[in-house]
Amino acid sequence: MNYYPGRAVVDLDAIRDNVTVLRERAPTAQVMAVVKGDAYGHGLVPAARAALRGGATWLGAAQVPEALALRAAGITAPVLTWLYGPGAPLAQVLEAGIDISAPAPWALAEIADAARSTGRTARVHLKVDTGLARGGSFLEDWTAMLTRAVQLQADGVVSVVGVWSHLARADEVDHPSVLEQFDVFAEAVRRAEAAGAALEVRHLANSAATIAVPKVHYDLVRPGIAVYGLSPMPLTHPSPQVGLVPAMRLEADLHVVKDAGPGQGVSYGHTYTTSYPTTLATVPLGYADGIPRRASNVAPVQVAGRQVRIAGRVCMDQFVLDVRDLSVAAGDTAVLFGSGSDGEPTAQDWADAVGGISYEIVTQIGPRVPRVYRGEDA
Repeated sequence: MNYYPGRAVVDLDAIRDNVTVLRERAPTAQVMAVVKGDAYGHGLVPAARAALRGGATWLGAAQVPEALALRAAGITAPVLTWLYGPGAPLAQVLEAGIDISAPAPWALAEIADAARSTGRTARVHLKVDTGLARGGSFLEDWTAMLTRAVQLQADGVVSVVGVWSHLARADEVDHPSVLEQFDVFAEAVRRAEAAGAALEVRHLANSAATIAVPKVHYDLVRPGIAVYGLSPMPLTHPSPQVGLVPAMRLEADLHVVKDAGPGQGVSYGHTYTTSYPTTLATVPLGYADGIPRRASNVAPVQVAGRQVRIAGRVCMDQFVLDVRDLSVAAGDTAVLFGSGSDGEPTAQDWADAVGGISYEIVTQIGPRVPRVYRGEDA
């Protein structure tokens, strides 16, 4: 039985069209649609196919199992994977024809071992840490890794096809660190080309830089959250202004609807109390479904065409709405968030309410919530 009282409705045509918009923002670059985190909660394979329909020519999958799942689904487009530890199944990655990042010397050594064991030349993107201080190696250590990679390239073990990095503050378009990182990256590219690396792509731009920093587009941009219609810069570049349409609509069927008098405490701890005769409606989704507990008393939900706020604490499987005088009944639809086109809240509205970011709102929607697909590829 596939029944569940809530669902995440994913508009695949919106994903397609968002990628088209991002291509227009970076007309000199290819687009790598980042589909990590189950495509930010939207569904790995359906979202990947929609992004490719929109003109993406690459896919980015952080974790090795995600990249392998794309190949298992029959997707043949270039795929890059980058997040793994010692002992990862890199031979499988190479056998699947997946490009792989080398963030550190140990990783390059394991990639080389996998290449020798499979007889396949590994397509490697060397990751330089230009200032995020997360993945990759800082420039001087990276240069030593580059030297070793070029030696392996001469032996036919690897092919250094890419140099890449990640920006720390691209959502602050005018922050000086953006150009500082760009300068370090430009030097890394210069060193790679001078050393004889067979570079096909140089990539630095995330969603924010794809939208607003054309100087860093290079050959390839790597939008993530923007593919799904949510802006990484909601204050300065809101989604409608950029031309992006949020692709996920989270909704549920109202469960219990009942009248309550004034002074009625609601949900655990009675952190909300009614102050007038009203109607309470229970929504059967909770933090086990990815609804943030900190949405208690603050997050907006649309019922009967009007927005109301969650009343009381979010529980594991449900939360309550004080719908006042709205005419609602069990089985009516409550919309937690969507594109906003019908007056419903957006994931950004939820992020603002809970003090978070839209990324986590969509990505944390749990696996027990069915994904229902709409659009050409549904």
